[in-house]
Parts: sequence; structure tokens; C-alpha cells
Amino acid sequence: MSWNERIIKEFRENNGKVGGMFEGAPMVVLTTAGRRTGKPHTNPAIYLRDGGRYLVFASNLGNPEHPDWFHNLVASPQVTLEIGTDEGRVKPFATRAVVLEGEERDRLYELQSTISPAFREYQEKTTRVIPVVALHPLDLSTDNERNKMIGRQLIIHHNELRTELAELRAAVEAALDGGGADRPAADLTRQLHRRCLTFCYGLQMHHTREDGSFTAFEQQFPHLAPAITRLREEHKVVEQALARLEEVLERALAAEGGDVAELRAELDRAINGLEEHFAYEEEHLLPALDVPRPS
Repeated sequence: MSWNERIIKEFRENNGKVGGMFEGAPMVVLTTAGRRTGKPHTNPAIYLRDGGRYLVFASNLGNPEHPDWFHNLVASPQVTLEIGTDEGRVKPFATRAVVLEGEERDRLYELQSTISPAFREYQEKTTRVIPVVALHPLDLSTDNERNKMIGRQLIIHHNELRTELAELRAAVEAALDGGGADRPAADLTRQLHRRCLTFCYGLQMHHTREDGSFTAFEQQFPHLAPAITRLREEHKVVEQALARLEEVLERALAAEGGDVAELRAELDRAINGLEEHFAYEEEHLLPALDVPRPS
């Protein structure tokens, strides 16, 4: 594993605590969407609690460039934050990132530098102004209109994923049929691989953000706890199904050939499983947000 992966693994296994150079430091784990690929990127960060929000600092140890996670959240400010809890386990939270500016940024960075002098050293090492980012956790208790917007956005995301899945199905059929004389098999394979990656990254990011949002649903709508538990488990099942689909896809498109029937069957299973998952989620979450289910 990489250094980051080892830190994240230790963090998740020890309710947000890690040893070594970060022993005793208040830490969170952030997942952002890659600004070019949409792929989920997960990074540890030191944080400072400020009322109901969490502050993180794009120090990059004082290096000349901002860290990648900062560029990602500027492009897409939906960030999943993981943190240790009084329940004895790390939990994910959906947050909205806001980059602080001016006096507020300067005051809070100075506060962090007083608490942890290393941050003063980071700023002295670089000519860039180290950004301070406020992460605001999702709260479903304050604004019914915003809740409705979240419900409508859920429907939009599901429909987008349904469209991408249908396009992936059509691309698989085209590749298996040879694509015609003007479409070399190698080109079709590359196109199919790109489509598969685009869909998988999009679905992984969607589920990562949902896992954080589910925490807010549990807090606001306790009666949904059994449904939320089922949806979290289904996310794991979907991940496994996508991994199987990719393995079968590679075999079916390999130069030595593969089992075309197996590929179609695996794709059908993935489509049916996702449709059931989307339908169950819409059935249970949309009424809580006062949004009608799509007809």
C-alpha cells in the first residue's frame, strides 16, 4: 500500500486515530471527485473544529503547489468527510466545501499555526497562500425546500446512471458483434474500457457521497435506519458486481476469445441489481424529503 493508504487504513480501523508523525493529531479523511476523471480520491488531513464546521488546510507540507484534493473540491465542492465518533467507529458525513478568503482565512490559519507550529513553517516555506477550507456537514433539519432539491437531485443522478448503463450495454453489444468493418476491434475495446471506467467511477462517487448523506438521514429520520443499513450493504454488493463484470468483460474481449453469453448475463445481473437498488432507495428516501417518486 502507499503511505496514504496505510494512514487511511489505520485511521478507519482505530476510530480516527493514527500513530507515527500524526499521533495525537486531530485527523479526518476526505474523499473528492477527480476533476479530470471523476474517480474518487481519498486523502487524510488534519482538521480544526470551528463551531459546526470542519476546517482543513491545503498545506501540502509547504510545497509550491496546492494538493490535488484542493483542486478537486474547487471543481466539485461535494466532499465526503470521515471522522472518529463517540460510537467508537469512523463515520462518513456529506459536506459542502467553501474556500475561505481575506481576514477570515488569515485569522483561522493563524489560529491553526498557534495550535500546531508546523503550519507556520509550511507557510514560510512557500510563496503561495495556503488555502483554508470550511467543510459544512449536511443538515436535513433546517430547510425543507433544500431537502426537496436533494431528493430531486437524487432522481437526476439515478437517471444519469441509468442512461450511462444503457450506453454501456449498447457498446458491449457493438463490440461483441464486431462493430462493422470500419470499427477495428482494438478501437472498440478501448472505447468500451473508457465507457466502463466512466460508469464505474461515476457510480463509486455517487455511492461514496450517498454513504455520507445517509448519516444525515439517520440523524433526521431515525425510522429509516433499517433501510439505510440495507442500502449501505447494497453499495458493497454493487462494488463486487462491478468487479466481476470487469473480469468477465476482459475475458470476453481478449484476443483468445471469451464467453459472450457469460458477459451478457453478468451485465444483465448488474443492470437488474442496480435498478432494484435505485427503486428501493427512491421508495424509502424520497417520501422523507417530501418528493414524489418518479412514475
